[in-house]
Amino acid sequence: MLTLDQVKSKSAARLDGLHPVLLAVTNELIQRSYAKGVPILITQGMRTIAEQNALYAQGRSKPGPIVTNARGGTSYHNYGLAVDFALLLPDGNAVSWDINRDGEKDKTADWSEVVEEAKKLGFEWGGDWTSFKDYPHLQMTFGLSIDELRAGKHPSAQQINEVLSRLSGGDDKGNKDLKVTITLNGQKLTEGVVDEGITYVPVRILAEALGATVTYDPGSKTVDIVFLNK
Repeated sequence: MLTLDQVKSKSAARLDGLHPVLLAVTNELIQRSYAKGVPILITQGMRTIAEQNALYAQGRSKPGPIVTNARGGTSYHNYGLAVDFALLLPDGNAVSWDINRDGEKDKTADWSEVVEEAKKLGFEWGGDWTSFKDYPHLQMTFGLSIDELRAGKHPSAQQINEVLSRLSGGDDKGNKDLKVTITLNGQKLTEGVVDEGITYVPVRILAEALGATVTYDPGSKTVDIVFLNK
């Protein structure tokens, strides 16, 4: 049987570009699923506009089945707020998208066990959608619409903290290490996430507290931090 570290390493490359909080929550989902005897593989994470358009073309102007109704810029994948998963089979190489598979023979579908844990962490599941069911899809919107994300809006500190509280409230003792408090001159500023030795904090909150202005260009996906001379 693969170790947890081996399972996590197989998804690592597909986690690049995710929102820091989504990165922490996705790693937690991998860990919780593994603890239930259901190793998973993240098959999709951050997706560029061009990649989204190419996927949208499948089944329309290109061969293959239709797998998405979202054009480039209209998917939460394009903002690092969604992942897709599959079941990692015992050989450690093949995967399964069989939502009825019961590899542990515990009379509960493996897929359902993963989705149950995902919802506890605050994920929205594409399998609950009515117009277009997307069973591998998990997203965390922080209450933001696609239009708001396209306009450059970001999750608030309160929304982020609500998600982090689900991590810190878990049964696993290790979960508590994911949430940290950031102080400035002794005053609480915000909360962040520690993932594999790296601390992630909302850059706008930290930069503005230090006297900087922060702007975001949604076209180039560039955050510009400027410290003004006083």
